[in-house]
Amino acid sequence: MKKWMTLTGLLFLGGCQATDPLSAEHDPHSPWWSIDFQGPSYMLGWVENSTAEDINGKFFNNHMGGVIGTDTALEGSEAARGWHRAGGNVRPVTGAALPKRIFVRWQSVVEPQTYKVWVDIPEQAREIMRTSISRRCPDTLRSPYRASLTLGLAPGGVVQVWVRDSCHDAIKVARAQAEVEPLGPHLGKSNGHYYPQSEKSKRYIERYGIPYGSW
Repeated sequence: MKKWMTLTGLLFLGGCQATDPLSAEHDPHSPWWSIDFQGPSYMLGWVENSTAEDINGKFFNNHMGGVIGTDTALEGSEAARGWHRAGGNVRPVTGAALPKRIFVRWQSVVEPQTYKVWVDIPEQAREIMRTSISRRCPDTLRSPYRASLTLGLAPGGVVQVWVRDSCHDAIKVARAQAEVEPLGPHLGKSNGHYYPQSEKSKRYIERYGIPYGSW
């Protein structure tokens, strides 16, 4: 009788684990993670280059550039303060294991200035990235298609890093200060010319300035 009760209990436990509604083991997922570069509202910029080093010591270089920031966001003097994280510049890192550190060189068009930095990614971030695609969000019973990491790039060389959990909520995991690239935009190959600033961005800054210290 005692053996029968033990066997029944093990079968019940195994059944519960097999039907765990939050397990994302069989959900469709990309085998690769992605980087999303973003900028504050009206603080337009251009990503010149980024490189990821994964936890296996391999390097993955993304050469193409991309715009960060938006000029169709909130209105008013507070619009550019803080991180609103609208749509950004997403790049899949094909073939890479989870990130150990990220290099980015970008133009802060509104200053104008060019920055570069290596950002260390903590283990906490990698654990959240793992969990984001292995567990479903309790609210939707779905999991993201791929693990993702976001780098916010702001005037003054401020960098902030988030990862998204299984419910797509952004969790801050790191912050860094970039240094000025002495060669300037495009490593000195553009005769000092920066990516063009939009008229909306120019008007915002003429009226409200650049909110240093808010990022």
